[in-house]
Amino acid sequence: MTTAPPATPAETSRPAARGRWAPLRPLVLRLHFYAGVLVAPFLLVAAVTGLLYAGSFQAEKLVYGHELTVPASGRALPVSAQVTAARKAHPEGTVAAVRPAPGAGATTRVLLSGVEGVGPQHTLAVFVDPYTGTVRGALEQYGATGALPLRTWIDELHRDLHLGEMGRLYSELAASWLWVIAGGGLVLWFSRRRALRRVRGTGGRRRTLGLHGTVGVWTAAGFLFLSATGLTWSAYAGANIDELRTSLGQATPSVSTATAGGDHAGHGPAASAGGTAEPGVGLDRVLAAAREKGLGDPVEIVPPSDADSAYVVRQIQRSWPEKQDAVAVDPATGRVTDELRFADHPVLAKLTRWGIDLHTGVLFGLVNQIALALLALALILLIVWGYRMWWQRGRGSAFGRPIPRGAWADVPPYLLVPALAAVAVLGWFVPLLGIPLACFLAVDVLLGEIAHRRGRRAYGGVSGVK
Repeated sequence: MTTAPPATPAETSRPAARGRWAPLRPLVLRLHFYAGVLVAPFLLVAAVTGLLYAGSFQAEKLVYGHELTVPASGRALPVSAQVTAARKAHPEGTVAAVRPAPGAGATTRVLLSGVEGVGPQHTLAVFVDPYTGTVRGALEQYGATGALPLRTWIDELHRDLHLGEMGRLYSELAASWLWVIAGGGLVLWFSRRRALRRVRGTGGRRRTLGLHGTVGVWTAAGFLFLSATGLTWSAYAGANIDELRTSLGQATPSVSTATAGGDHAGHGPAASAGGTAEPGVGLDRVLAAAREKGLGDPVEIVPPSDADSAYVVRQIQRSWPEKQDAVAVDPATGRVTDELRFADHPVLAKLTRWGIDLHTGVLFGLVNQIALALLALALILLIVWGYRMWWQRGRGSAFGRPIPRGAWADVPPYLLVPALAAVAVLGWFVPLLGIPLACFLAVDVLLGEIAHRRGRRAYGGVSGVK
């Protein structure tokens, strides 16, 4: 939502919002208008790339069907034999993790790190037929959801436009302002009289406004959710959120990999770095120990990081119901040394996990992805309609007549002061909301002062823009 309702005689003759909060409406109108105009390009990019990402899951299944699926035939080979087959075809790098076939007709993934040409945060996934040990192919993989090249490329486009850390500023800016624009639009829409919200039988800017407002109201909850969850793993606001969760004792826990130091000399990852040998008791016994603790598919087995560390076997199902339990297994004895159940995670850790998985389209599978695609399409339409209203707001040759200044002057101190304090706190916690807002206010004040000195400053009628 990018612009705000127009001032019409029908509206100015009678206030649309009554009561103590009515003076805030012109201020919300001005904030909604300018935030929408200035931030909408970033939101448009996020919406288009988000739409592509929502469809990337199904596209990935089609593009990489040969690597991902095999004909189900008989009994699967031991995991250790599958890893041996993968290492024979790809001896480079180190085994970073193994994802046994999660079901009939699926392949096993052997993940290799330190492979030349593969990014430091990526792995080379070697796909093995669990029934025959045949290597079906190898593809670069990224992230906990196992994104393959197509989805990884779209994911990085959505996250940072392939510009690295600097590019992440665009997506954080969009997430920081989306909730402000959506919330402001809700306030403006519901503060209008019901008769002025109609779409049917209207035309021109009134019809555009009706479409913009109606779609915005129906999708606002989704935008607020996307904004909040997007900020949880952003660069700056995300760091503040993590720090707050940690201070409240709500950080995401991890299973302990500590073992009896010194007892496992010679059984560390160096033994498997270049060949097919496995640390300690081996993958098959480790996986059996995890199964005894109730860890069902899909799982990921992570070898010990050093001679004094344990194997980690963790469930990796992000769809509902989520499977996120984990155990540590001693490589010398094959016994479970630590358990971590998702049910025991702190509340905020669970909410963060569910929120991120819902945001990325994996929590409810195809239904989740369709919902995200519809939200992205709605946001694109809202932005187009918003700019169209700005165009229609012009007078004669003027393009996009702006909202007049001075709205803050009509807000009583008992509302203005707490509002400014809340904005200051939010601006500190969400820097890419606070910094642009401060810059906008500084420029707006400067332009107002210049206009005042030139004798062109005009506040008349602003409070009537309801």
